[in-house]
Amino acid sequence: MSKRSFRVALAVVVGSVLLVVAIAGWFIHRALQYPDAQHEGSGGEIDVEIKPGMSFPQVASMLSSKGVIDRPTWFRIYAMWEGDTTNIKTGKYLIKDNLTPAQVLKVLVTGIKEVTTKVTLPEGKNMLEFFDLLGTSRVANPKELEAIARDKEFLSNHAITGDSVEGYLFPDTYEFRVGEKPRVVIERLINRHQEVWQELLAKHGRDAGKLKDKLHWGDREILTMASIVEKEAVDPAERPRIAQVFINRLTSPDFKPKRLETDPTIRYGCEVPVQKSAACRAWNKSDRLHTAQLHDADNPYNTYQHEGLPPGPISNPGKGSMEATLAPDGSEYLYFVARDARNHAFARTYDEHKRNVERFQK
Repeated sequence: MSKRSFRVALAVVVGSVLLVVAIAGWFIHRALQYPDAQHEGSGGEIDVEIKPGMSFPQVASMLSSKGVIDRPTWFRIYAMWEGDTTNIKTGKYLIKDNLTPAQVLKVLVTGIKEVTTKVTLPEGKNMLEFFDLLGTSRVANPKELEAIARDKEFLSNHAITGDSVEGYLFPDTYEFRVGEKPRVVIERLINRHQEVWQELLAKHGRDAGKLKDKLHWGDREILTMASIVEKEAVDPAERPRIAQVFINRLTSPDFKPKRLETDPTIRYGCEVPVQKSAACRAWNKSDRLHTAQLHDADNPYNTYQHEGLPPGPISNPGKGSMEATLAPDGSEYLYFVARDARNHAFARTYDEHKRNVERFQK
């Protein structure tokens, strides 16, 4: 080989080595910078769940697909270098999309305090309204909650004889884990209801016995009446009197037919049950009730057409309405009409009631 050829070959080899070294240096430089390189993002939070049994390559791939990190292979190498591939904690995370890989790994290794949220479930709302509030607060999916709420086996396990958990979900302010299991959410509401109900029975056991003797009511019937009182009473002070009016309608020998005639029961029958009458299906729930709904005998919750209590609770009553039903005020009123946005005018006779209607409704 001539000297010139040797020099050319040597230059090629040296050049190749220098190129490899340069490339290697560039990669090493990028690799060293990678842990502290901020990911391009808007700062929004991304739901990430590390499930038991996930391998670290699966975790890295999932983080990449969700836009939390770039270069999942580099992330794996970095975690291996740090010795943390087996130290990440399972759970549900909210991770910002503009963190550095080092920050992301630290979050996963440190683990998280469960993300919780407070939800207020107001008195007098039906179960679907509760589920919408829980869904808006990211506690659980409303449709999944409804499926549990209507599940026959679930109802049987909780000694609920109706076709849903309506009435047995206690209205209160709760703190739930974000993304909680629907069954856990509903069971907590039921358990809280049972706690309050047992307290009331301990206090008003004799009153509950009177209702059982006079009207043959058990717990469910008392709860059904309490749910109606909850919907009708705006001023808490009126609850015992409104409860007494409805009880009087069912027990007074002079009041016939024994219909409660309350609008909220009709609305419930048109909004919540799975099976709805034709008149209910034709009704827009944002509108007032029309003659078709008031005269609808196919709606079992229509207390203008059917005597006695509706098939079950029409809302989830609070402690005040349950106690008012157990201990009504003992008055002899049979009628009431709204006096203003908060209070009612009560009457013992129909003629007196008509005068109140003419006076206050006009």
